[in-house]
Amino acid sequence: MGNILWLASYPKSGNTWIRAFLANLVANRPTPLPLSELPNYGRLEADPELYTRVAGRPSTQLNFDELCALRPQVAAAIVAEAPRTVFVKTHSMAGVHNDIPLITPQGTAGAIYVVRNPLDVVISMSHHFAIDLDAAIDYLGDDRAATENSDLFVTEFLGSWSHHVKSWADGESDRVIIVRYEDLIEKPAKAFGRVAKLVGVDDRARISRAIDHASFASLSSMEKRDGFVEVPIKGKRFFRSGKINQWREALTRDQITRIIGRHREQMQRFKYVPAGY
Repeated sequence: MGNILWLASYPKSGNTWIRAFLANLVANRPTPLPLSELPNYGRLEADPELYTRVAGRPSTQLNFDELCALRPQVAAAIVAEAPRTVFVKTHSMAGVHNDIPLITPQGTAGAIYVVRNPLDVVISMSHHFAIDLDAAIDYLGDDRAATENSDLFVTEFLGSWSHHVKSWADGESDRVIIVRYEDLIEKPAKAFGRVAKLVGVDDRARISRAIDHASFASLSSMEKRDGFVEVPIKGKRFFRSGKINQWREALTRDQITRIIGRHREQMQRFKYVPAGY
């Protein structure tokens, strides 16, 4: 029996990037790991098959409360099937619903949480879910926000961006590390090096190779050539841009003010509030 290392983030904040890096780090191949092989190097907490098996009926027939209540059992099933530490992607906040933890501490070895500037998150979410920017801004500010329940993924309880970030960041420790998306881009050796150290790899050449193999250019090229099963809307690209500070051109001052007004405390915590606001 193994345990879980959570790979957590608010949606469109770099979770899949971290998964790709870790998969390439573990595989340690001379060429990039195909996107189709990512599932071989971890699990998705929102995998409908897990909930269907535990519940004994299709996950699409389960309501929000039922899905949240099943999460500890799903985590226990993952742990029971794992021979060693397993990477498990989640977008759930680290809170409770109806007194039941969304991220169960039993069987948890640690976590890697990726945080990204919400000014850029709203742009990425707008493209990813085919909604306008104002709708994305409202979504990030909704304390009851949750993903939809579908054949591809079960519902995950997010809460607002601020609550989500706080729920994970307040638990930071030597086994729960918080990584800024922006540092993955601007200081890749240092940022990805922290991630690698957490999983026991300290080989600089191996880390550098995994960084290159999981670069945005590499992932985007593979998606364009082979597709990616985790794209929620047919015809959309999962790895669309990956750049930082897109908000400077894409958002109006009013939109920027609305986002900062709702999330100032956590934005200040991670140095995301721009000068003049």
